[in-house]
Amino acid sequence: MHIRVILPVIGDALVDHVRAEAQSWASPGTTIDTVSLERGTASIESEYDEALAGPGILERVEQAAADGVDGVFVTCFGDPGVHAAREIIDAPVVGGFEPAMLMALSLGEKVGIVTVLPNVLPMLRSLTRRYALEDRLGTIRVIDLPVLALDDHDLLVERLVGQASDAVATGEADVIVLGCTGMLGVAAELQRRLTDKGMAVPVVDPTGAAITWLESSVRLGVTPSRTTYMRPPAKERSA
Repeated sequence: MHIRVILPVIGDALVDHVRAEAQSWASPGTTIDTVSLERGTASIESEYDEALAGPGILERVEQAAADGVDGVFVTCFGDPGVHAAREIIDAPVVGGFEPAMLMALSLGEKVGIVTVLPNVLPMLRSLTRRYALEDRLGTIRVIDLPVLALDDHDLLVERLVGQASDAVATGEADVIVLGCTGMLGVAAELQRRLTDKGMAVPVVDPTGAAITWLESSVRLGVTPSRTTYMRPPAKERSA
């Protein structure tokens, strides 16, 4: 099985780290490769960033289709370009939001998202409405760290613990979802720290949810429905 991970930012600094993280969630026999964008932004933290990244993401999806990959993961919790991508490739495509949230719904009644900045709150609320999850979303909390500062592991974990434990204590969350795919390698530690506080709640990592979701989709032999994700009509286009 071959999964292409599209890192929807410019630059190659994070490519190896993201590839290693995705591979750590994959089953034996699954090959992961990772590409970044030739044009876009350094991170996605607003609708503006997402719009600028869109053409670069779809270019990479077209390349993935030509390469015959089995699945595509656009590694961003905002699911940028995902629905457009499903129109142009005969393989399952996910971002970070949808698989993580659907996994969380099977683990508890109220889902709490802990994300990066206030800037992304409108985007995540919009996705929640699109996927008809409003009644199950208990809260969205922010840790006030930009995506490009998430490599400060200790600070990241401390802020995640603070927001997640408060969400559980106030009855706003039965499950915690990490609201940024840049929060790499912290889900298990956060879950352990919550358990140590007497809060036995699961923590869903969006990268892990995405990779395992794609593997399951490939094994089931399912691809995007062409009655929903119809092929774009032929016409002249300049992206």
